[in-house]
Amino acid sequence: QVQLVESGGGLVQAGDSLRLSCAASGSSFNSYTMGWFRQSSGGEREFVAAIRGSGSGTYYGDSVKGRFTILRGNTKNTVSLQMNSLTPEDTAVYYCAAGTSPWSFTRPYNSIDYWGKGTLVTVSA
Repeated sequence: QVQLVESGGGLVQAGDSLRLSCAASGSSFNSYTMGWFRQSSGGEREFVAAIRGSGSGTYYGDSVKGRFTILRGNTKNTVSLQMNSLTPEDTAVYYCAAGTSPWSFTRPYNSIDYWGKGTLVTVSA
């Protein structure tokens, strides 16, 4: 059974940093593009970042460029999201996801193969 399990969410203050991690199991994800989405209360699901299976290509949503960094673990079954300079607008549930190509992370997101259950990040002012 394939599972994506996120960890690292929590409550931080504006300006702080936080690191999210996602561990994938049940299959080999070497060739998958893995990444992150987020969804705030009452908002739409938003693309945050993605990284190719090789780790050579990274992609970021406009709202997080320059502040967030996505990294792939050596085993390729883990991905992390380093979030710096957090603002209250970053408050959301963050979801780990895996797809067969970076295009999976473009709207309407219906070609994402696997989703995690999400981890809540709350940034206080």
